[in-house]
Amino acid sequence: MSKSFGAMSVAQLSALIQGGAADPVEVAEAVFDSIANYADKAVFTTLLESRAMEEAGASSRRLREGRSLGLLDGIPIAWKDLFDIEGLPTTAGSVVLAEDMPAKRDAAVVALLRQAGMVAVGRTNMSEFAFSGLGINPHYGTPANPRATDLPRIPGGSSAGAGVAVAAGLVPVAMGTDTGGSVRIPAAFNGIVGYKGTRGRHAMAGVYPLAKSLDSLGPLCRSVRDAVWIDAAMRGLTAPDVVAHPLQGLELIVPENIVFDGAEAGVVAAFEAALGRLQKAGAKVARTIIPAFDEIFDLMTRYGPLVTAEAFALHQERLAGPDADRMDHRVVMRTRLGSKTTLSDYLRILDARHRLIADVERLVGDRLIAFPTVAHVAPPIGPLEQDDELFFATNNKTLRNTALGNFLDWCGVSIPCGTGVSGMPVGLLLSATAHRDEALLGIALAAEAVIRDDFA
Repeated sequence: MSKSFGAMSVAQLSALIQGGAADPVEVAEAVFDSIANYADKAVFTTLLESRAMEEAGASSRRLREGRSLGLLDGIPIAWKDLFDIEGLPTTAGSVVLAEDMPAKRDAAVVALLRQAGMVAVGRTNMSEFAFSGLGINPHYGTPANPRATDLPRIPGGSSAGAGVAVAAGLVPVAMGTDTGGSVRIPAAFNGIVGYKGTRGRHAMAGVYPLAKSLDSLGPLCRSVRDAVWIDAAMRGLTAPDVVAHPLQGLELIVPENIVFDGAEAGVVAAFEAALGRLQKAGAKVARTIIPAFDEIFDLMTRYGPLVTAEAFALHQERLAGPDADRMDHRVVMRTRLGSKTTLSDYLRILDARHRLIADVERLVGDRLIAFPTVAHVAPPIGPLEQDDELFFATNNKTLRNTALGNFLDWCGVSIPCGTGVSGMPVGLLLSATAHRDEALLGIALAAEAVIRDDFA
């Protein structure tokens, strides 16, 4: 049986590699062995074994010669099927892009993490064109949530395979994108950590877009420390620049509107228990209404969602041609709704967004915002595949809490905080206003052990 290097945190595996107890080639071989022996073949869309073994071999030589590139040298990573990989078409979870021209170069963040010595093992499955929070994909299959013990449950999306690959112990970290929750949702559903950076914090060159005014990047991993290390390398730093902040005196806002509407009792109980532990550790909690939340949903009702308008603009030509018949019909239906948003509507949304971001920044200040990442645990796959009405209703509810942060340009970290119905994981989302990533990550570093309460 292969060693479970993929089930380790980045920090744990780094200690073994840097200390000489594990060789990057041995690690890469064990990771591919684990993937080959994993029953669910829908987690990855492409494996990069030749590239990975070349990169692992180079890492091994560097380490033997005392030329380590740093903490991440030799660490395996999986990439969501939105990131350009040199020599391959970028398929974005769709079959309609499979015959496109291969990428001439790696996406910018792929190149940066390669420069840090990381080993690219493959591309992970996702919701087609990243346009769903559920992770269901009719083309490449839907990876099942590895935390489920009763029946197949969704992985969350759109970074579906990324969440499963980490939660199943196949890789220590996988990279995702987040336009409405696509990193934080699968992190919550699979019981791992997911960090979404402020939009613009990480280079987007070579990443297939969904809605450029909302798109952001971030890793799915086992710990906040892992996220801190990966974030640093994504910004071209040779070492992390985030330090843990004390919890004593930490000020948290818990919204009283929108985010708890229709929430499962188990989710609320797990969140409140974690919040209580934070208070015992010295955090101060203020519960208040955030008026912008209601206005955001009023805007969507009046003009349509911003993400849908931008997705329609991106895919309009494709939707008018034969490719539409080869796409997930639910993606087609949802994207076409963007045609109802006129140019004047779109500009009104952008004006309102600018105002609401400023309003919330004045309200929140230096405090963090805390609420459940998703108001429910991962539901079963079968009914969602069979019932479009249920699919859309569940998708809307799944995306609701996290999408608020995208609209308001927040950064956020989802941390496992307990379990709900059927023993499924619940995530607690800590968020901060734009460009306060260092403060958010520093507080999350200190808060993680309290929030998790030994949840694994």
